[in-house]
Amino acid sequence: MPGDKVAKGSDDMMIDEHEQKQVNAVDGFNSQYLKIYYGKLFPYEEIFKWMSYANDGKHPACDQSYFGRREFSFTLDNDVYLRYKTFISVSELENSIKEKCPVKIDIGPVYNIDPAKRHSYAQNGCYPEERELIFDIDMSDYDDVRYCCSGADVCLECWPLMTIAIKVIDTALREDFGFSHILWVYSGRRGVHCWVCDGKARRLTNELRTAIADYFRVYKANENSHKKVSLMGPALHPFLVRSYTEVLKDFFEKKLLSSQKIFSTEERYEKILDMIPDESITSELRGKWQENRRTSSAKEDINVARWEQLKHLLQSGKQKMQGLRRCVEEIVFSYTYPRLDMEVSKHMNHLLKAPFCVHPKTGRVCVPIDPKRCEEFDPTGVPTLSTLFEELNNGGLRPEADNERDRTSLGKSIRFFQSSFLEPLVKSCKEEMISSYNAKLQQSKLQQSKNVLAAI
Repeated sequence: MPGDKVAKGSDDMMIDEHEQKQVNAVDGFNSQYLKIYYGKLFPYEEIFKWMSYANDGKHPACDQSYFGRREFSFTLDNDVYLRYKTFISVSELENSIKEKCPVKIDIGPVYNIDPAKRHSYAQNGCYPEERELIFDIDMSDYDDVRYCCSGADVCLECWPLMTIAIKVIDTALREDFGFSHILWVYSGRRGVHCWVCDGKARRLTNELRTAIADYFRVYKANENSHKKVSLMGPALHPFLVRSYTEVLKDFFEKKLLSSQKIFSTEERYEKILDMIPDESITSELRGKWQENRRTSSAKEDINVARWEQLKHLLQSGKQKMQGLRRCVEEIVFSYTYPRLDMEVSKHMNHLLKAPFCVHPKTGRVCVPIDPKRCEEFDPTGVPTLSTLFEELNNGGLRPEADNERDRTSLGKSIRFFQSSFLEPLVKSCKEEMISSYNAKLQQSKLQQSKNVLAAI
């Protein structure tokens, strides 16, 4: 079905602003490669099955209109955005993508009606009914705490910040909120996206989505504030304690201190001293560091040595103020805690880039990330259009595979998507659907029996 052309900056179009800039060809990306990718490799069946949530079967409880009420958005290479694209079948989705060859595909909510026909209804007659709970984490939001890169640039020294974000958020979603079906996806350039797909997550209201987003809110200050994080109260929330003790503290001390050389220059350590409210302590530390009077071995990393000096002063017995003792934790949180784009998570009508898209700036495929092994993920090693094209031309990495997709490096990512995410999700959706249907059926039979008895 035809979608609406939307000019850039339209008020009702909620797509990540970083992704709305004009697309230019880069190494590994061009329209011919993209056509081949959509023609031979893109996982249409898997995307359709995911977005159907078991409503593509023949069970009486299946909602055959479900997939057709899902909004898709295409970004074309001439900077035209097509919104409210809807499809009734996987073949229709596939044919449209192959025809339009979009440089980006965004996925929106499931509406109460087909959103492509919304103009046929009253002004407020079309509204989002379901939508995955989503999270968007962008590396450029960490520019004040990384010194190896900035903006859209990412390297293996700063990427672990994304790894830590995945660990913290994924654990909380599963242990604190009880969600099970969670998909993490590399954005293709400088960040990660999270899709929480449990039925109870898809049906959350905007108010409940906002409450969950606020649960994760720690990084609150504006960019001009010295103190980015304030951990208030006599004790930390158990979620923050777990994040700090199990993930953040070790990462900061064993990895980030040295990889980002946080205390190596006066400009850098002054940023940390600004977070300490006691001038006598900051003056003492500044004096030590400026004179380079170190109590540790000359062979020891200066960043580690200065951090230990700071901790010793702040956590020593003479520091009675809880605020000073809490400073160590606040510094660690400021440098390591996940920085979410809160607005993305709060609203059902926000669109998010589809998995297995190709980023037009890098040519990299937006592949899933295994949260259990996220520290092994290398953003520079994901499949690109050019490498996939070469693999196809050379007969593939696995010539014995049954299809072209499995012969390329993309096959591994799609197989992970199927086995670790899609199959358990569909199984759960079917069980939930059948259980709900049987419960309603039983309730209906009981009501009929009551009506019969009442009539006697």
